Amino acid sequence: QVRLVESGGGLVESGGSLRLSCAASVHTFSNYAMGWFRQAPGKEREIVAAISRSGGITYYADSVKGRFTISRDNAKNTVDLQMNSLKSEDTAVYYCAADFRKAQVAVTTDYEYDYWGQGTQVTVSS
Repeated sequence: QVRLVESGGGLVESGGSLRLSCAASVHTFSNYAMGWFRQAPGKEREIVAAISRSGGITYYADSVKGRFTISRDNAKNTVDLQMNSLKSEDTAVYYCAADFRKAQVAVTTDYEYDYWGQGTQVTVSS
């Protein structure tokens, strides 16, 4: 069983920055690919960024490319999402997720993830 806990959400002005962190309670964190997803009110959940088990492969949605950075620390069992130049359209609940079966790649589809956190709210005011 994997438990994921997100933190770092909040209210920020447009153009500002936030850093989300996801702490995983798991025996071998490096066995899992990790992803960040978000869901805005009335919209479907979408991939934001993903990272392979080693951290060597990353993926970013076009909407966040160049503004967000995903990183992981396998020694600390954490995966972070640094969000810069935030826009109002980034407002959403952000979730981290863990995948065991395709851990060697950056997994981009939500149905492939096995474990999910409870989410953290990010609100960007314009």
